[in-house]
Amino acid sequence: MTLVLAWNNVRTNPMGFAASFAAVVLAVMLIGGSGLVVTGAATHEELNGVMGLLVLSSAVSGFVSVFVVAGMLSLHVLRQRRTWALLRSVGMTPRQVSRLITAEALVVAVLAAVAGCLLAVPYAVLMAAFMRATGLAPRGVPVEVATGPFIVALVVGLAVTLLAARVAARKAVGVGPLEVLRESAAQRRLLPWPRAVIGVLALVAGVVLLWLVPQVEPANAAPTALGATMVLCVGASALGPVALRGMGWLLGAVVARLDPGAGMLARSSLVAQPRRAMSAASPVMLTVALACTFLFTVATTDAAAGVIRTGPSAWVAPALVGSAVLYTVLSVLNATAMTMAERADEIRLLRTVGTRPRQLARVVCWETMIVTCAGTLLGTGIAAASLTMLGKAATGELRFAYSLPQYAGLVLVCAVSGLAGGLAATRRARRGALLPD
Repeated sequence: MTLVLAWNNVRTNPMGFAASFAAVVLAVMLIGGSGLVVTGAATHEELNGVMGLLVLSSAVSGFVSVFVVAGMLSLHVLRQRRTWALLRSVGMTPRQVSRLITAEALVVAVLAAVAGCLLAVPYAVLMAAFMRATGLAPRGVPVEVATGPFIVALVVGLAVTLLAARVAARKAVGVGPLEVLRESAAQRRLLPWPRAVIGVLALVAGVVLLWLVPQVEPANAAPTALGATMVLCVGASALGPVALRGMGWLLGAVVARLDPGAGMLARSSLVAQPRRAMSAASPVMLTVALACTFLFTVATTDAAAGVIRTGPSAWVAPALVGSAVLYTVLSVLNATAMTMAERADEIRLLRTVGTRPRQLARVVCWETMIVTCAGTLLGTGIAAASLTMLGKAATGELRFAYSLPQYAGLVLVCAVSGLAGGLAATRRARRGALLPD
């Protein structure tokens, strides 16, 4: 019965599950396709030289997939807290609500996993063709359709989706119905203690990995630095609401002086709802941190070895990490759109007291830019810490190679994606009827 009800909910509300479905599809495609390329390269000795780069690229894709799927599904479930509260008020027990949320996640995960496996093969073929065209692989990478990568992709996709649903369901049903239905924007608990413990432990583990980067063998320095970046991203995401409240206040004060009305509203929203804002800032942080670490790790190791890449070979590293970056950019757009969609009632209320649509558009833009800037600062700090220790391991000095155009391009793409998602999600509330549909 629960599974039938879950299927009906997914079938009748496809747009509500679209972001989660797309996230799982891309996750399975990235993990499965990367695994197929690595499996094919492992069977040929002449490709041993690129195996390390392929494995690092696969690790980045896998981590990004897990991170984004968990974030998207948790954000979707938490947006429906009022619906779950209404179900509880008419007699549903917390256990039944939790089972319904898990069943919905299972339906989405199964459908998306099948689609992701179908897309994994063409993705692997495209990646192999690019490596052959750029000369990274001497004679191309054979794509062998093996069951191992598909099994790993399916297990990761299903496990992460169900785990995220269980965690989000526990949060959704852990509050009484009347308390959830209160019309209050302020969050009573900025940082629950389980989240704080996870964040502190992740930060400690990340610092330990940073210390280990110059201590390990040179061949293991880059993977250790990338691992430190991943762990620090988890810690920063968990503890992010605390940092975002302070950063939102400081950056919002600057914006409020530039545009007093719209800037003040944007700052007030961020200070009142830092956890909601962190949901949009986390993908930006992840994009900047992982992309910069991967790209500039290659640049730093090349500089230490005296290697200068020109022509197509200069685009190898950006292309290998490009799919994961594109995935996180899509998550930036989705996360911003979902968080801004929650502001629809607030925006209509502001319209009733005389705020014009153009002023509301400025509020959305300022809030999105503050969130993007905060995520960029967090991601830049994480990447800089990892790359600095990697530079010490490679050259003995606390410095690293970087590309300012690549960094600026990443930040620009994140900002444009966030603005597009925010403006599109609030367009009807800013210009449509004052009453919701």
